[in-house]
Amino acid sequence: MASATIRGAWFAALSTTALTCITLPAFAQESADQGVETTNPNEIIVSARRRSETLQDTPIAITAVNTAMLENKAAVNIGDLQGAAPGLLITQQNSGAQAANISIRGLTYADIEKSQTPTVGVVVDGVTIGTNTGQLQDAFDIAQIEVLRGPQGTLFGANTIGGVINITRTKPTMEPGVKAEFTYGRWNTWAAKAIANYGDGETWGVKAWYFHNETDGFYHNATRDTSDGWSKGDSYGASVLFQPTGSAFDAQFTIENVVQKFNPVVSNLTNSSELFCGLIPAEECNRNNTTDLYTTFGSAAVSTYHAPDATLQMNYDAGAVKLTSITGWRHSREKQTQDFDGSSVDLYYADRRQHYTQWSQELRAAGNLFDGFDYVVGGYYFHSKYDLTQYTRFFGFDESVPADEFDSNPQFVNGKTTSYAFFGDFNWAFADKWRLSFGGRWSHDNKKLTNAFELSGLIGSGDANFTKFTPKIGIDYRPNPDTMLYASWSRGYRSGGFSPRAATAETASTPFQPETVDAYEVGAKVSLFDRMLDINLAGYVSDYKNMQQNLTVPGGPTGNQTITGNVPGGAIIKGIELDGSLRVTPEFRITASGAYMKSHFRNFITDGVLGTDIVPFDYSANRLIYAPKFTMSLNADYEVPTSFGKIVATAGWRHISPYDEQISAASLTPVTDGSGNVTQVIVNGNDPRVRTTTQDLVDSSLTFNFDLGDTEAYFRVFGRNLTNEKTTTHAFTVAGLFSFGMALEPRTYGATIGIRY
Repeated sequence: MASATIRGAWFAALSTTALTCITLPAFAQESADQGVETTNPNEIIVSARRRSETLQDTPIAITAVNTAMLENKAAVNIGDLQGAAPGLLITQQNSGAQAANISIRGLTYADIEKSQTPTVGVVVDGVTIGTNTGQLQDAFDIAQIEVLRGPQGTLFGANTIGGVINITRTKPTMEPGVKAEFTYGRWNTWAAKAIANYGDGETWGVKAWYFHNETDGFYHNATRDTSDGWSKGDSYGASVLFQPTGSAFDAQFTIENVVQKFNPVVSNLTNSSELFCGLIPAEECNRNNTTDLYTTFGSAAVSTYHAPDATLQMNYDAGAVKLTSITGWRHSREKQTQDFDGSSVDLYYADRRQHYTQWSQELRAAGNLFDGFDYVVGGYYFHSKYDLTQYTRFFGFDESVPADEFDSNPQFVNGKTTSYAFFGDFNWAFADKWRLSFGGRWSHDNKKLTNAFELSGLIGSGDANFTKFTPKIGIDYRPNPDTMLYASWSRGYRSGGFSPRAATAETASTPFQPETVDAYEVGAKVSLFDRMLDINLAGYVSDYKNMQQNLTVPGGPTGNQTITGNVPGGAIIKGIELDGSLRVTPEFRITASGAYMKSHFRNFITDGVLGTDIVPFDYSANRLIYAPKFTMSLNADYEVPTSFGKIVATAGWRHISPYDEQISAASLTPVTDGSGNVTQVIVNGNDPRVRTTTQDLVDSSLTFNFDLGDTEAYFRVFGRNLTNEKTTTHAFTVAGLFSFGMALEPRTYGATIGIRY
């Protein structure tokens, strides 16, 4: 009865938008890299609080990673940070170009629909990327990454409820110079990347770059007997920096473009309880979500992505106050085809074509009102719009026929967001060794969305405003220069909106409401042995209210529909985090992190359909998604001076306990009254197919650096996932119909050769 119940609900979802991701420590290092300021070899300077301060003096949970650490890890993109910072998950979502599922402390938005903003903001040179698409940034041209855990609304232009990944790229050096490298690895994966700098040494400088990445993919398609999951991408652009001699003004203008073409493959996880299992070959049913993931059967879907962007940042230091203006523009054009059931029969195929544009403007002032009292205040404006045209086909059409030639009833979705905010963050050293930090943010968001089909016309439209003030307050105490204790409370906020998958006029025009989180945190930061050893400890409780989740509710042509709704009871998330670094000798450094997290829903009850009846479904026993109980990491770097330069050996281990990737149903237990009538249905946890295995990821590299006078050459060999862990990075069950998943890259290895001068 349960499969028949939910089957109709998912037919409604299939006929609307695609099932793409629905409810879903730092060490200092001697380096001349741009953007990393050091006061001594054992300190690293961070600017995530819009002030230059050492990592150990920052009274928030923050992890910083600099260029040298990324290079020694042979990092490809920011996804290689997964598990390295406490409570941080970053997995690739191949249902969107450069798309990432990012979770910090259990708060995530695992979807590529553009009607909602991510819970974790990715900020690149001061500009927030407004969707999950585009967040998986390349690691080659990064000066520093700062991961801030918890709500961040008083410091950044865009509001974020879960945290921020703040990325600073290298600035033009104003001197002639080149950095270039070539990498080749398993799966016929290769990359060629180059950055060139030029300038007059004082007043102006220009930086230009070109990156190319290409791979055959690590899946094997049994139907076509070829590699599957291939991709190729190019990123190119230029940045101009102008700072007149003797002037307190500087300006930097950056323009770039990202072009990708890729095969968004999925693996079939359908089992005998689902309808599609009876329509596909027997060997394609009842497969596991580990080793079987790497054999695929689906058609050769192709997606393209074009994403130009531009940023203008201007600063003026007037002495008593520093003024900053950041203007950002991003645009993307996507055409994505995807065989979502992953079978050789092509039972469900989607063609999504969309455009997205965002504009943002941030104005900020920072300074000292008086000795011991500093501030950052600002205003922020954001506007985005997108349009989506989706064609779908069911039950095996010829894949060579374009979707728009057989689907006579495509769906059209148009959305707009306009936001503006004012924010402030203040530090007051009100007594010896004591400092009070406080601030707030006032946000206003307007959301608009229309949803229509070509034949049936307009389903519904919505226009709603959301306004919220979110405060923050904290206190820190420094009993001595090497110890800081702190405590804080902050409120995070994520605005409401409208459901692009709604199937009735009422649900399409009724907004889901904002969600909030009250984050309580206490922590300690200790430095020992002249900053040779840093230890940071944080404990937190997050009270998550009105949590936004995708829900199956009654209504629509098939009787059920999928919408975004609120869980009034929300969730409680508690955790303890530890990260630290030890410089054993000037040549030998060890970093480590660990996190324990416990989470549960409160009163997660929504209406569902059981047979022909509408009854409450209780999901309270289900796990939160992308919320592993344990994450740990250990990394070591050892430098050996040589007659030709130096050799750097790096080895790391990351442990991630199992976590779920979708709110779903393992099984249902009806609860009846004395007359035998069903009064409630208990959902017995998430489907086990959407749960990862325990991951113990081992990575290592060996880099030979050659000092050739004004030129440095290097050769690196590397290996990632050396233990060959195999599990999903995303999995989804379309209850009663089919299921699919995407796989973690298995063991891989390669070599890099590069120069810089």
